Amino acid sequence: MKCDFCEKKATVFLTQLVEGQMKKVCLCDPCAKERGVTDPTGFSLADLLLGGLPGGPGTVTANASPVAAGNGRKCATCGFTLDDLRRVRRFGCSDCYATFSEEVGQMVRGMHKGTSHIGKVPEGLMALQFRHQRIEELRSRLDQAIASESYEEAAGIRDEIRHLDEVKH
Repeated sequence: MKCDFCEKKATVFLTQLVEGQMKKVCLCDPCAKERGVTDPTGFSLADLLLGGLPGGPGTVTANASPVAAGNGRKCATCGFTLDDLRRVRRFGCSDCYATFSEEVGQMVRGMHKGTSHIGKVPEGLMALQFRHQRIEELRSRLDQAIASESYEEAAGIRDEIRHLDEVKH
């Protein structure tokens, strides 16, 4: 494959979802270095595509919206500012998370359904947990039935517990 910006052989291949569309850029080493692709803190494929070489292959024209100026806060550890975060879309260091937590929270809420990750449960585990909870509930009801001398009810509960135990094995 050839570089999208010159005719040399491409060695760097970048793919990113931009405005709902998959964009791919192929670059040779010199073009990648020239555009800051090799610097992990200064590269965004969206920046390259949206603000790359005018008329160059893969360039997308977009209406530029001005970004509000930062509130002057800086990370005490690395000196990163809110403007740097908005421009680069990466943190300068791990302390930036705490420094810009409010802004990051707003960004995350805008991108995702919530701000906490619940995770996934392995297949079959939920059914096992529900069955375990149901058995515990039935054992509690069985103890109450025996204490109140409701032996017919207790026998029905006992049979239901046995059935759930058999399904488990």
